[in-house]
Amino acid sequence: MARAFVCPGQGAQSIGMGKDLAEAYPAAMDIFNEVDEALGEKLSDLIWAGDIETLTLTQNAQPALMATSMAAFRALEAEGIGITDAAMVAGHSLGEYSALAMAGAISVADTARLLRLRGEAMQAAVPVGVGAMAALLGLDFDAVQSVAAEAAAGEVCQAANDNDPGQVVVSGHKAAVERAVELAKERGAKRAVLLPVSAPFHCELMAPAAYKMKEALAAVNIQAPAVPVVSNVRAAGVSDPDEIRELLVQQVTGSVRWRESVMWMASQGVDQIWEIGAGKALSGMVRRIDRAIDCKAIGTAADAAAAAQA
Repeated sequence: MARAFVCPGQGAQSIGMGKDLAEAYPAAMDIFNEVDEALGEKLSDLIWAGDIETLTLTQNAQPALMATSMAAFRALEAEGIGITDAAMVAGHSLGEYSALAMAGAISVADTARLLRLRGEAMQAAVPVGVGAMAALLGLDFDAVQSVAAEAAAGEVCQAANDNDPGQVVVSGHKAAVERAVELAKERGAKRAVLLPVSAPFHCELMAPAAYKMKEALAAVNIQAPAVPVVSNVRAAGVSDPDEIRELLVQQVTGSVRWRESVMWMASQGVDQIWEIGAGKALSGMVRRIDRAIDCKAIGTAADAAAAAQA
């Protein structure tokens, strides 16, 4: 039996996430304090008692979700389950940073600062209203790539997230993404809906943000992770610090190859995936990709205690 730990991306945030972990485990509270100190503000107050609109702002959601994943991981450690109990780690988009912190490749403080910058840079790359993203349900990746290519019509429209066999997200110029929604419906999509996001992530329009991340990542100490980290861009495990640095830059404009990443983990013998942090979105995706993989979500103190007992 081989286990992988995976960390959620944007969209999993909720007010109050991680609070019971911090109350039950001093090591989990230490994570939130460390992130607050790294950012020079009480992000924990926003996470636990703020309003969801402010928490959902990209520059807040990214470090907040990482903090919650790391708090859940520290709770597991307190229960006697550590990084060596996983064969590998992975994360969806910003979750890849959480996975790297979990595996000891980047310090929690550096990860918080990188994600704050990443959120700000992604938001600033495209003026509000210029870009959009849409989820196309019921079409496979190849069909969506064809839809995106046709919908582009001289603008940007790309397959941004290959989440599972029936869910692919497109990203790009608003008009092009709207054309993709209509085309997808014509081609048999079960649903095609615009997403409530503030910027068109994981497409060429994010190039200015990729440039800023390249500068920031060049200045950060990255060590070899304790276990391989499955790269969103490569859909395979990586351990070389220079390679990790380069792939994180590419990730800003590149597709999140989640479906292929899960398939790769399964090909390496992974038959158990623990989703560490907020929500259960990745667990649902994993089940749709490979029903043979056993999924467990660890997002509360009770989850951590139950995982240790099991």
